[in-house]
Amino acid sequence: MGLFGDDFYSTKVSRRAEPEQKGKLQIIRPGGRARGRDRWSNPRRSRTGISSIVTVTLFSFITQPASLPLANATGNGGGGGAPTAQAADPYDRIIQAAAHVRPSVVSIVNHKTGSSLSMEDSALGSGVIFKKEDGKAYIMTNHHVVEGASDLEIVTVDGETHKAKLVGKDRVSDIAVLSAEDKGLGAVAEIGDSSKLQRGQTVLAIGNPLGLGGTLTSGIVSYTDRILPVSINQDGVYDWEQNVIQTDAAINEGNSGGALVDLNGKVVGINTMKISDTGVEGLGFAIPMNEVMRTVDSLLLNGKVSRPYLGVYTVDLSNPYAPLDDEQRKDLKLPSHVDSGVVVLEASGPASEAGMKLNDVITEFDGQKITSTLDLRKYLYDQKKIGDTIEVTFYRDGKAEKVSVKLTDKPE
Repeated sequence: MGLFGDDFYSTKVSRRAEPEQKGKLQIIRPGGRARGRDRWSNPRRSRTGISSIVTVTLFSFITQPASLPLANATGNGGGGGAPTAQAADPYDRIIQAAAHVRPSVVSIVNHKTGSSLSMEDSALGSGVIFKKEDGKAYIMTNHHVVEGASDLEIVTVDGETHKAKLVGKDRVSDIAVLSAEDKGLGAVAEIGDSSKLQRGQTVLAIGNPLGLGGTLTSGIVSYTDRILPVSINQDGVYDWEQNVIQTDAAINEGNSGGALVDLNGKVVGINTMKISDTGVEGLGFAIPMNEVMRTVDSLLLNGKVSRPYLGVYTVDLSNPYAPLDDEQRKDLKLPSHVDSGVVVLEASGPASEAGMKLNDVITEFDGQKITSTLDLRKYLYDQKKIGDTIEVTFYRDGKAEKVSVKLTDKPE
């Protein structure tokens, strides 16, 4: 994909894909991205890992009274430097915080599978060096920044290019970890405590928007713990909720995976998405650092995040963005009182072994009502662990049935 190729991500879908076989429920498969002019009329959450249409918004530096002093960092904006003295001017705190963190923020070049190694055929994002050990540097970024990569490179603020390898990635949290030889790489970022953020607090976004590496923007924390529904498979169906920091610091395509920084020069979040639509400004989002580090620790240890696996691919029975037509509902033979649940489109692993199959309609887990794929996933991830048994209530050919399923780890 070119440097400015359009790659907006949206959680909404205009209509269901046409069924491949009459009488069988179908859905757009994972990885599909809806495009077209009809989608521009609705607000869009834009994953910001890939360069897109250029929109430049100039933000004034908005500051707050100094609360925790940041010491002076020596050198200009291109390097770090040891702190020496407290800044008197609040604007100096922005300069010093940026100088402190900037060397640890890198650009990430994702050479997609099947593309050449030229920049024109690559996707761009950002990353943060968070650890150095045994001659290697470790970089955190977003899952969607590295998705589909055949070759990965990182570029430092000084313009040096280094080969990188994928350590692990997690689609649900949208976090990935890379490694590279540490020679020539910048300092390790200082990790902050995102739970201490307050609304109105000044923050900086540092990254690689539209290929402009090392870019700094500033703003405030607009909301500390915003909950956003997202589509993990980017098929337009809400199937997860992500806890994010809302900020009005300018975040654009290419900023994904970059640092959200407080005035003490500590990374408090990883920039991940924005709301992009006509008349919408200052709605950017970052994953809180405390949540990021839990995922990072698991990726470093196992290369993945282990979660309980049921083995069903589903569609919501009452999803307003992808409604079932009359013929599809007739095929399910549901009683009139069953108006919510999730329809099984494919059963594998534990679910298949327990006898579940296509067109089963799941309505309860362990006696708790399940109305959507979001409910299903949240119950599994929040209430269960690998090795647990779950009682699934579902309708098949109009009759309620129950089955016990032993949850496993999802296979590679």
